[in-house]
Amino acid sequence: MRARHLAAAAALLAGGAHAADPYLWLESVQGQQAMHWVKQQNAATVKQLEAAPSFAPIKRDILTILDSRARLPGIEKIGERYYNFWRDKEHPRGVWRSATLDEYRKAEPAWQTVLDLDALAAKEKENWVWQGASCVKPEQDRCLIRLSRGGGDAAVVREFDLASRDFVADGFNLPEAKSDIGWRDRDSVYVATDFGQGSLTDSGYPRIVKEWRRGQPLAAAAVQYEGQSGDVAVGAYRVITGGYRYDVINRGVSFFSNETLLKTGESWQKLDKPDHVDVEFFGPWLLLRPKQDWQTGEQRWAGGSLLAIKASDYLAGKRDFVALFQPSASTALRETTATRDTLILTVLDDVKSRLVEWKATDGKWGSRQVATPGFGSISVSGVDPDRSDEYFYTFTDFLTPTTLSLARAGSDLRETLKRQPAFFDPAPYQIQQFFARSDDGTRVPYFLVARKDIKLDGNNPTLLYGYGGFEVSLTPSYSGALGKAWLERGGVYALANIRGGGEYGPAWHEAARKRQRFKAYEDFSSIARDLASRGVADARHLGIKGGSNGGLLMGVMLTRYPELFHAVVCQVPLLDMKRFNKLLAGASWMDEYGDPDKAEDWAYIKQYSPYQNIRRGTPYPATLFMTSTLDDRVHPGHARKMFAAMKAIGANVQYYERTEGGHGAAANHEEEARVAALEYAFLWQRLR
Repeated sequence: MRARHLAAAAALLAGGAHAADPYLWLESVQGQQAMHWVKQQNAATVKQLEAAPSFAPIKRDILTILDSRARLPGIEKIGERYYNFWRDKEHPRGVWRSATLDEYRKAEPAWQTVLDLDALAAKEKENWVWQGASCVKPEQDRCLIRLSRGGGDAAVVREFDLASRDFVADGFNLPEAKSDIGWRDRDSVYVATDFGQGSLTDSGYPRIVKEWRRGQPLAAAAVQYEGQSGDVAVGAYRVITGGYRYDVINRGVSFFSNETLLKTGESWQKLDKPDHVDVEFFGPWLLLRPKQDWQTGEQRWAGGSLLAIKASDYLAGKRDFVALFQPSASTALRETTATRDTLILTVLDDVKSRLVEWKATDGKWGSRQVATPGFGSISVSGVDPDRSDEYFYTFTDFLTPTTLSLARAGSDLRETLKRQPAFFDPAPYQIQQFFARSDDGTRVPYFLVARKDIKLDGNNPTLLYGYGGFEVSLTPSYSGALGKAWLERGGVYALANIRGGGEYGPAWHEAARKRQRFKAYEDFSSIARDLASRGVADARHLGIKGGSNGGLLMGVMLTRYPELFHAVVCQVPLLDMKRFNKLLAGASWMDEYGDPDKAEDWAYIKQYSPYQNIRRGTPYPATLFMTSTLDDRVHPGHARKMFAAMKAIGANVQYYERTEGGHGAAANHEEEARVAALEYAFLWQRLR
C-alpha cells in the first residue's frame, strides 16, 4: 500500500495539472474501498490525538458547554407563542418547543414540547437532523419542517400542524432533495425540487418551480417557470409585508447574479434591473442593493448601496430612488431587518456593528442612529413584523457572552430577556484591532484576543482564523469553547478580515474574486507576518484554521506560504480546483473562482490550486484535514485526495472524516465536542 501511494504521488507531482489523477478513486463518497481507507485514517488520527493529555479535558469542557442548560435559547415568534429548537444531553437530536413571552422571561421557563426529534428518529429509525421550520402567513398554524438524514443539505419536507403537534397525514410532503419550498397561502405552495431527469441545474439545485395546491399530486403541480441547466438554482416565494403581498421568482443566473420576476395578475413580469442588483420588499417599497456601481440616468450609485422606491413607481419605469445607505471607505451594509413601520440597517464600520433606523412617513424617509456599544457584533430580527415595531436585539464580542434583549423601533431602551453565562473568566484578556499591510499596500484588519499581560516575545501559541470569500463577513462573537480550550490554556486568538469577505461591502469581495483571488491569500499571509513583527507569534508558534472556502485558504497557505506556520487545521475544504466544478455543488461557485475548464481561467487557478501545487521536498507545516462523509455541498474527495498525496511524500499530515453531520456541523453535541477536541489537541501538540 505504501509503495502504491508513493507511485501515485510521483505521478501526480511529475505530471502537474495534466496528469491523470491517481487518487480519483477517493471521490467515491460511500465506495467500499474509499470508506475502508477513511476508517484506517480515522483510526490512526484518533489513536494519536485522543492520547494527547489535552484531549480528554478539552472534550469534557466543550461538551459541558454545549449541553449546558444555561445556554441562551434563541426564540422566534410564531402565532402567539415563542419557539426554540434545543439540543442537550437529554435531547441529542433536539426538541422543538414553545413558551409564552412571560414564561420565557423566567429563569427556568416551562417549555411545551412541540416536536421531539429523538423520539421521531427512534420511531422512524432515521438519523434525523433538524433544518428548520417555515410557517404560513398570516394564519401561522401550519409549518413546513425540513429534516435531513445525517445533516446534509438534502432534506425531506413535511407539513406540520401546530395545534395537534403532529404531521399532516395528507399534507405537503417532499422526498429527500435539495428543495426550495415556500408557502403561497394555506392551501398552496411554490415548490422547486428534483422533479426527475432534467429538472436540476448543473450545480444540483432545482431548475423548475411549480405551484402545488393542497390535495394535488406533485406531478400535477403547474409549472410557473423554468430556468436553464447552467443556472445555479430557481425558486419562488410569497412576501407579505405591511399589508402588501408580492409573489416572486428568483432565477439564480450565477452565484452573484440573478433575475427577479413579480407576479402581476396571472402573469410573471421580469424586473428591469441589472443582474447584480438584489431585491427586497418593505410594505409598498422596493429595496434594491447593487453589488456593482449602477448608473441610472445621470445618477451613479455605488455598489453596496441600499436604494428605496415605491414598487408601483419602479414598475412604471421611474428611477427616483431614495438612498437609505451609501458605503464609505470604512462602512458596509451587513443586513436589513423590518418591523411593522421601520427598516433597521445593521452597518459595519471597520468591522464593528451599529444600527440605523429608517421610517417612511407620508412617503418621506427619515432616519435615526440607534445608541449601541462602540465595539462588538449586533444582530436584530423583527419579533412580529406584520403587527409590531418590536425587535430582538443581540450583542456579543469575543469576551462578552451573548445578550438577547427586546427593543422597540424609535427607542434606545431595551429589556434584557436572556444573558448567556460566561463559560470562562474574561478579566485577564483584552480585544484589540490591528491593520496589516498587504503586498499591494491595502490595510487589512484583524482582531486579536490575548492576555492583557502578554509577553511580546513571539512565543505565544496563536490561532489565526480566516475565510475570505463569497462576501461573508467575520465579526467578533463569543465562544465558550474557544475560551476554555484555547485562551484559558495560554493561547492567543486572531480573526482575519481579508479581502473576498464582505467586511467592507461588495468592493472588498470583488477585490479578491476570480483572477484576483490571490489578493485574499496575500492578505492572510500579511497578517501572519504582522503577528510576528508585533512579537505575538513567530512561525513556530502560529497555527491557522479555516473551513469550506476557508479550507481552500488553508490549502493555499500550506502550499504557498509553508514557512509562515507550524500547524494547519483544514476543515471541509476545497482543494482540487481543477475538478471543484464537477463535484457536488461546485459548479455554483464558478462565479467566485472561475471555470477551470476554460484555459484562460485555469491559467490563474492553477497558480494556487493546492492539490496541483504539492511539491516534494518542501518542509510543510503539520496539517490536520477534517471533512464529512455526508457533506453534500463540498465533496469529501478534496480532503481525502490532498491528504493521500501529501502523506505519500512524507508530509506531516493527519486526517479525520466525520461519518455523520453535513457541511456545517456535527449531527450531535457529542461528536461536535469530539471533533473540536481533536483539533485543539492537534494544535496544542504543535504550538506549545
